[in-house]
Amino acid sequence: MPCPALPDGFDFTDPDLLQERVPHPEFAQLRQTEPVRWIAQPPRISGFDDAGYWAVTRHADVKYVSTHPELFSSNLNTAVIRFNETISRDQIEVQKLIMLNMDPPEHTRVRQIVQRGFTPRAIRSLEDALRHRAGSIVETALANAAADGSFDFVTNVAVELPLQAIAELIGVPQDDRTKIFDWSNKMAAYDDPEYAITEEVGAEAAMEIVSYAMNLAAARKECPAKDIVSQLVAAEDEGNLSSDEFGFFVILLAVAGNETTRNAITHGMHAFLTHPEQWELFKRERPETTAEEIVRWATPVVSFQRTATQDTEIGDAKIKQGDRVGIFYSSANNDPEVFDDPMTFDITRDPNPHLGFGGGGPHFCLGKSLAVLEINLIFNAIADALPDLRLVSDPRRLRSAWLNGVKELQVTTG
Repeated sequence: MPCPALPDGFDFTDPDLLQERVPHPEFAQLRQTEPVRWIAQPPRISGFDDAGYWAVTRHADVKYVSTHPELFSSNLNTAVIRFNETISRDQIEVQKLIMLNMDPPEHTRVRQIVQRGFTPRAIRSLEDALRHRAGSIVETALANAAADGSFDFVTNVAVELPLQAIAELIGVPQDDRTKIFDWSNKMAAYDDPEYAITEEVGAEAAMEIVSYAMNLAAARKECPAKDIVSQLVAAEDEGNLSSDEFGFFVILLAVAGNETTRNAITHGMHAFLTHPEQWELFKRERPETTAEEIVRWATPVVSFQRTATQDTEIGDAKIKQGDRVGIFYSSANNDPEVFDDPMTFDITRDPNPHLGFGGGGPHFCLGKSLAVLEINLIFNAIADALPDLRLVSDPRRLRSAWLNGVKELQVTTG
């Protein structure tokens, strides 16, 4: 039986919707009946001077868009599918300095430089330090818990390892990590009234990160050290990053590397505590497939967008040059054509060709190996030190147009 039509005005990027839930039933409906659908929007509601976007919901189609940058640009309107109506076009244009919003060949040049910091050897070199940090984070959360054993998992556990990993990676003093956390929150949480963050405050936070990173880069140019920053900036005329390019790279790390891994860890903990048989399995066997299933299940980035560079087609949909195209990873990662029983959380799932790190192509997540390492290390530490952790209340979700974010998750050891 065909599914009923979506309600008039339904918008997958409505921040009120994502604050309440990820719209899995509606995604399933579109995958079955209209896998590429035009979603109308009032002018300027997303910050763009157009009438809406195409929602791409099937796994195969999301991969197609992701792997054809010559047809679908990240640069023309950036990869962020929805800002808000107050943003100016000039503010959107500034976003194009971030690698996420570049197209080849400029994207290729910058990525070839920054991937020096994410080689298997570079990630392995962090493992022992991050394992120690994961254990310390969990022990500190336990020590600082309330008298009844309760604490907020997000602020006490989930945020810490991604922040400390970034600090470890680029040589930011650990004492400064709370600054990075605060700035990245202000950049990503502009849709959530609880944070009272305006576009102007978000822009100021971005400039704070750029300024901080440029000062760090300048210090390494003056006095190179045995760290990744020195590798990326110390010899600019030999194919390295300029100071401002390094600054915008740190913005990408702060949001893409911090927000996403933090939310994957939080959703993973919630999944374990609501699927106790999976938690028991993890504690007993520690499957190597765990982190990939957590990322698939969480899909921290619900969607990004591309802009058509010419008239083209996706399936039966006629895409016009200049149309925005939303690629919905949350839908693709639950496509039953690809995943058996996709709405089941199964840490032994293998194979698991999820798109939680992107759909392939030039923008496939540079930090995948680091994120997987962080997830594995923190859950091993939790299983060792807090094996009887329990849920106190439902998660409080972030109001966002494109992030599957959690602001608070109360748990208890008591």
